Amino acid sequence: MKQLFITCVAVWFCCGQIQAADTVRVHNTVLPVMTDREYNVVAEFCIENPDAKEITVDEVKVSLGGNLGKQALRNVSLVYTGTMSALYSKTTSYVIKDAFFRMGASQRIYCDPGYAILKHSVKPSSDGAAELKAGQKLVKGKNWFYVSVSVDGKRIEDLTETFTLDITDIKINGKASVLVQEGPSLHRLGTALRDHGDDGVWAYRIPGLATTNAGSLIAVYDIRHASTLDLQDNIDVGMSRSTDGGHTWEPMKTIMDMGRWGGLPDAQNGIGDPAVLVDENTGEIFVVAVWTHGLGNDRAWNQVGSGFEPQETAQLMIVSSKDDGKTWSEPRNITRQVKQESWRFTLQGPGRGITMSDGTLVFPIQYVDSTRVPNAGIMYSTDHGETWHCHGHAWTNTTEAQAAEISPGVLMLNMRNNRRTGRIVCTTADLGRTWTQHPSSEKLREPVCMAGLLMVPADENSLGKDILLFSNPDTTQGRNHITIKASLDGGNTWLPENSLLLDEEEGWGYSCLTMIDRDTVGILYEGSTSQLVFQAIRIEDIVRKGR
Repeated sequence: MKQLFITCVAVWFCCGQIQAADTVRVHNTVLPVMTDREYNVVAEFCIENPDAKEITVDEVKVSLGGNLGKQALRNVSLVYTGTMSALYSKTTSYVIKDAFFRMGASQRIYCDPGYAILKHSVKPSSDGAAELKAGQKLVKGKNWFYVSVSVDGKRIEDLTETFTLDITDIKINGKASVLVQEGPSLHRLGTALRDHGDDGVWAYRIPGLATTNAGSLIAVYDIRHASTLDLQDNIDVGMSRSTDGGHTWEPMKTIMDMGRWGGLPDAQNGIGDPAVLVDENTGEIFVVAVWTHGLGNDRAWNQVGSGFEPQETAQLMIVSSKDDGKTWSEPRNITRQVKQESWRFTLQGPGRGITMSDGTLVFPIQYVDSTRVPNAGIMYSTDHGETWHCHGHAWTNTTEAQAAEISPGVLMLNMRNNRRTGRIVCTTADLGRTWTQHPSSEKLREPVCMAGLLMVPADENSLGKDILLFSNPDTTQGRNHITIKASLDGGNTWLPENSLLLDEEEGWGYSCLTMIDRDTVGILYEGSTSQLVFQAIRIEDIVRKGR
């Protein structure tokens, strides 16, 4: 028998005198509840005591719903963080702000005993109810609490399962408050694929994700050994593999590492920003990444020159696996096949590439031209990855892009737009020789960030419709509100009903999409709760209108 349980919900209450009839606003936050983590701040509540009166928060009662297994829940806790909010978007803590700046989503100040006091921890009763005792006298000013849940990932039967939490009572000075709910009380699980400190690494960034012909998930990313910074630095390309739909992941493998090539230190031979592609006809998996050499650890985007040689310009390197990601080839240099001599920094996607219906392999690319203006386009192979070709760019002053085949032979390129007017979208029917601006161009908002794009044909999903999926931080300020959107007409329209918010707090914002099976979408993204968050989402939870 399955048991219901909780996440966290935020409560804001700001008035001078507490009375039984006072209203407490309960804000249900949207954040992934990370499995195998002792503390998850998915929400919090604040009570203000401006006049330093005798006010005590007695207890918080919650009611849980859903269908997660009883054994999966370790505990639910109430934590008091004093005058400091635990959430980046609301906190006044310069320590949390600084930790986020240095290591992104891996900061854990919110649960450090020096910053947070555990008030009570319990397991919910069989009916899903839990009483969290507080007994906390409030200091003058704002007082912050959060509810935390800990989930055992090994006991999760289905990563797509959701659950609900309702705060049913908050007792203050012995009296119940009137509760007003804000936001949905439905919550989802997430898995921390990579975090600060894993394998002694400072940061993991730039996710790519693909599903092999055998059904395995292949995740690729930057291993940023010493900092969060981009090339040039000590960066290698890492790979994680899952054979059970993302429930568990094999130990990380380093699949691209240029070492001390040319006699220079590792940090002057960094390789990163990977993109992954599965040849659906042969099963071979390709990963392409960019290598920079000898820049004195200066910023590659500005300092890479023109030409072809490693001492002159960045190098496009490719590896592949013919055994479902178990072993990988040595890096092969394809720079001269793709790059024009006058181009400066030239690199892939990042993210993922695709196999077209006729077998052509396509990776998105970007390059800085001789006038130092960036441009996005594609490179392609018609011989299963032996040789690669490129005809130039789709649209100028664009960078990180993702490609999808929206109809046989027609490619869509969805591009990061430095003009800050929304995503640039173009199509080509001749592998990038010519391009046409798509009607949806500049209709998808962004904060200027990498995004995910995935075309799911009708015969490859359980809804039986052609579905174009898009993921990004759905905002123009910061990199928050990671959202998956669906279009049922090839990207011409994106109905608000066909979208799903996954993470409303701040992160680095990059994301990549794949289909796990006919019912399930997998997303790997730089979230607010981990450097690389993996989630599995039912496609019917995204597409709610026009099915």
